[in-house]
Amino acid sequence: MTKQTNVHPPRGPSDHSVRDQVVDAATEHFGHFGYEKTTVSELAKSIGFSKSYIYKFFDSKQAIGEVICSNRLAMIMAIVNSAIAEAPSASEKLRRLFRALTEAGSDLFFHDRRLYDIAAVAARDKWPSAEAHEERLRQLIEDIIVEGRQSGEFERKTPLDEAAHAIYLVMRPYISPVQLQYNLETAPAAAALLSSLILRSLSP
Repeated sequence: MTKQTNVHPPRGPSDHSVRDQVVDAATEHFGHFGYEKTTVSELAKSIGFSKSYIYKFFDSKQAIGEVICSNRLAMIMAIVNSAIAEAPSASEKLRRLFRALTEAGSDLFFHDRRLYDIAAVAARDKWPSAEAHEERLRQLIEDIIVEGRQSGEFERKTPLDEAAHAIYLVMRPYISPVQLQYNLETAPAAAALLSSLILRSLSP
């Protein structure tokens, strides 16, 4: 009777597990020291990996930052989607959208300032995660306009893409991480006043 042997060598940590460890450690490290002041070598040391091992999973510090930034921006979009989900009209969706974005951005600034800085770097340097977030917001604004036009709340003469882009530009100083940090004091009032101004301009 032949003895069966295990032909597969013992498996180490899965790629997914290692990536999660790196992201978790980087989130903590960036949150404490800031993104731009942290090196990959410091991250590797904090996890107990070699720098070259981390580079097997992420090709740069920015690639790690991208994951963290995507996670944070996804949290903001989840807050926004929850805020507008039960809105009774397109007009109210637009009001809640602006309010939720400014509140979520301000909350991140005050409670996770170092991680807020990652979002600011991402927006400044046009990281794919930041660009995708902006595109989701523009699309959401466009969808709300379409809904408002279909319900008769909004005018139909202005080209859709022009109206959506104009609204995004009005909101941008209060939702872009780069600009919001300089507009925190006026953000709550801006969310109410500017959304009212936008809605008046959209009236049929």
